[in-house]
Amino acid sequence: MNRRRFTFAAGAALLVPGRARPGTPDPARAALQSGGCALLMRHAATEPGIGDPPGYRLDTCGSQRNLSPAGREQARRAGAWLAQQGFVFDAVFSSRWCRCVDTASLMFPGQPVEVLEALNSFFENGSARERQTGALRSWLGTLEGSRRVALVTHQVNILALTGDNLAMGGAVVVQPDRRGGVRSVGRLDLAG
Repeated sequence: MNRRRFTFAAGAALLVPGRARPGTPDPARAALQSGGCALLMRHAATEPGIGDPPGYRLDTCGSQRNLSPAGREQARRAGAWLAQQGFVFDAVFSSRWCRCVDTASLMFPGQPVEVLEALNSFFENGSARERQTGALRSWLGTLEGSRRVALVTHQVNILALTGDNLAMGGAVVVQPDRRGGVRSVGRLDLAG
């Protein structure tokens, strides 16, 4: 590899979000330790499919695309890993969809899971994207001090807010900035 390509490749590697340089603290972990942030997670692995089956209902989990057995285990392991790392969350919020509520409940057993409408999917209604993303950004702007919250939502919501395209079970840590926005601190590998 010539020097120009090496310099570009080395510089690009430093710009990858959520990746700490060797020997430096992981920014996502550091933010979770100090607080004033949110763990923003895409629901765990589901049964195969995209979106929900035709005619699904939010009040009937059996009509939705739900967590697979592997996804249920993925959520339990993620919660165990967070607890093992000493990350305690002041509150847990979820989209209304059962796959999100179930992910949150399995990750944080015994902790109440509150539905936050701004986390609801707009996959089928793209016209709600700006309104919901703005509502979530405003809500995150109210995080105070060392408060830590866990939020379980959908790929479209995370992509709209942060630009991160997470796999099922993926997570990113976000913090409100001083300008009324939200900044992505970095991805967090919940598998350890």
